[in-house]
Amino acid sequence: VVTHQRLLEEARDPARRPALSVRVVQVSRIIDGDMDDSCDHEMDMVASSHLPNQMVHPPPAFGSSSNLEALALEANESDVGSTNNDDDNSVHLVSRPMHEIAFASTDKPKLLSQLTCLLGELGLDIQEAHAFSTIDGYSLDVFVVTGWRLVGTKQLKEKIMEKFRSVEAQACTVSSASSPSLEGLQGGESRPTSTSVQIPSDGADVWEIDLKLLKFGNKVASGSNGDLYRGSYCIQDVAIKVVRPERISADMYRDFAQEVYIMRKVRHRNVVQFIGACTRQPNLYIITDFMSGGSVYDYLHKKGSSFKLPEILRVATDISKGMSYLHQNNIIHRDLKTANLLMDENKVVKVADFGVARVKDTSGVMTAETGTYRWMAPEVIEHKPYDHKADVFSFGIVLWELLTGKDPL
Repeated sequence: VVTHQRLLEEARDPARRPALSVRVVQVSRIIDGDMDDSCDHEMDMVASSHLPNQMVHPPPAFGSSSNLEALALEANESDVGSTNNDDDNSVHLVSRPMHEIAFASTDKPKLLSQLTCLLGELGLDIQEAHAFSTIDGYSLDVFVVTGWRLVGTKQLKEKIMEKFRSVEAQACTVSSASSPSLEGLQGGESRPTSTSVQIPSDGADVWEIDLKLLKFGNKVASGSNGDLYRGSYCIQDVAIKVVRPERISADMYRDFAQEVYIMRKVRHRNVVQFIGACTRQPNLYIITDFMSGGSVYDYLHKKGSSFKLPEILRVATDISKGMSYLHQNNIIHRDLKTANLLMDENKVVKVADFGVARVKDTSGVMTAETGTYRWMAPEVIEHKPYDHKADVFSFGIVLWELLTGKDPL
């Protein structure tokens, strides 16, 4: 904990950022006493490896060693093979060395995926990852890895920093390109003639992804303007929103740019996490975390499931927290409905789809009809001025839908 606090303090100093710590940690695992030493070269790295009570290095932080023991045992079983014998093979607890890498820097989208790719490119296998964000805009990412064959940590630390500086330099090159103002995007300008969509930038973050690292999987949904695919970026499970080339227009460009502009700035447990985007024609993609639980709409109306009252309260709380965060950042969603509320594997609900979301005008009110009629506030339908309270009305329809299980008519 002291080390992590020190790293976060260093990260607050631009001259010392990013802050990095690397140490050797130790996990015990069970192996067959007759296993050939050549099956596991890593054991040669630790003295007294057959003394189960002797720990040369400390265990990983956050009490993660029990999970790692299971991983180590599973890996060992795959090496030895599945056997069912009654011979007198001895069993030992062997101390298995790993490296714990702690990284502190400013909190920004895609940082975790960038670090994951970076470690993978160095030939390291990530056994566990822990990501934390502070309320003042910094992040701490801790990884437990295997695959570094040298005993010392100095060379590993140097390699990680060298790789990170290289990635950071490439990112700065991309983000330094000139961009128009947000107001220009919101105006009725014609379709851009450049080969890429220009997204407003403050130069502090990067959203353009490397297409070579993006892998497409199955199509999971289709809409009037595009398709949604499941895929992977580096080793992260992602959702890929693809704009159909034949649907590209001036309005579509503007909405796409607006969605990227908004999503790259939001980071909350109850808002779907933005990973990156491809803005180069004809490939217009938005990449987010994949929500394996699907939408609340599908859960209620296509799967025929329902929420019990305690679950309704939890779902409503998740939605209200996500929407409160957006409103605090002057973002009006404008299309809040159960189809745009996604669930992860733990049924945590997250607000998604910012295709028609907007940053609130300085006057505090907006006009124009957008959204889905059945969840739309009356003032929006009637083309009257509206503000964030239009989202509150939509939230009320969502609550009715959760309680009754019915589709709004």
